[in-house]
Amino acid sequence: MNKRVVWITLALAVVLAGGLGWLRFTAPPLGNLAGSSLGGAFALTDQHGAPVTEKSFAGQFRLMYFGYTFCPDVCPNDVGYISHGLADYEKARPTRGARVTPIFITVDPERDDVAAMKAFTGAFHPRLVGLTGSLQATRAVQKAYGIYAKKVPTSDPANYLVDHYAVIYLFGPDGAPIAFLPHGSTAADVTAMLETYVR
Repeated sequence: MNKRVVWITLALAVVLAGGLGWLRFTAPPLGNLAGSSLGGAFALTDQHGAPVTEKSFAGQFRLMYFGYTFCPDVCPNDVGYISHGLADYEKARPTRGARVTPIFITVDPERDDVAAMKAFTGAFHPRLVGLTGSLQATRAVQKAYGIYAKKVPTSDPANYLVDHYAVIYLFGPDGAPIAFLPHGSTAADVTAMLETYVR
């Protein structure tokens, strides 16, 4: 074989391998949470003003996301992915899909009252549950679920932002943690996670 052809072939192989490696590195990994201590009891209020605890979801898989309704982009995008990913799963597996409840928990209870939660959740999956509560109650839930959240001031004190972990959790029917998807995941990633774990 011509030496030039050999070198070109080797160069292409290196570039291709590097490209595939980059794809593997940047693709959102599906994290396994089995055996972790995440989760626990909570007492919050849903978007209809009804009291809700972790026992309200007994027997259901829970897709959980922590965010806030005033979030300009990340939260609505991620909740949209959760909603579309679950909807696609429901179409493919309606019986299993009915066993999955999407849950949005605020990290900004000072602004996210029941009315704000109702307006926000109404734009997404019809079964999306929005949970709010006192500052003490929501902080306790954040701590139990390993969620960092901190106010970020802006020029207008009333329009502050909240820096927070953007992760999609999957918990089982018994409330035990199963898996997570990091920020950057898509609706297809949500569907794939449900395909992997929901039985």
